Amino acid sequence: MPTEESEDGGNLDEVQEQVRAMLGEFRRSLVLVPIRDGGILAGDQGGLRWIYAFTDTDTLTAFARGRGEGGEWEFRRVYGARLLDETLAEVGVPCGIAVDVGSEGAFLLPPAKGIVPDEVAVTEESEGAA
Repeated sequence: MPTEESEDGGNLDEVQEQVRAMLGEFRRSLVLVPIRDGGILAGDQGGLRWIYAFTDTDTLTAFARGRGEGGEWEFRRVYGARLLDETLAEVGVPCGIAVDVGSEGAFLLPPAKGIVPDEVAVTEESEGAA
């Protein structure tokens, strides 16, 4: 049976498995979510909202310093699953999570079905509204 290849020539099944593994690890991990001006720090880019999350205080501090805002930010520790399932569901607009922004290990959990709650996933309808 032939296998599909991704755009970079890799086996699509392997790529999907890697994404599922990364998502599972994120869901089980405690992450740091910065609090600014009384709410969760988020940014808007290309019609999408991105909530920032960090895997350790060093990466969070480097991000804060890179923005010229010092290195001592208030943050909450939450499990990735709670951030994905509960917090994102409350946002009400297409929203994903930007993890370890500004570091070599940065990655995005895009607002796609199967990754984020359906309410904040990009759909054909939400794309047409943007």
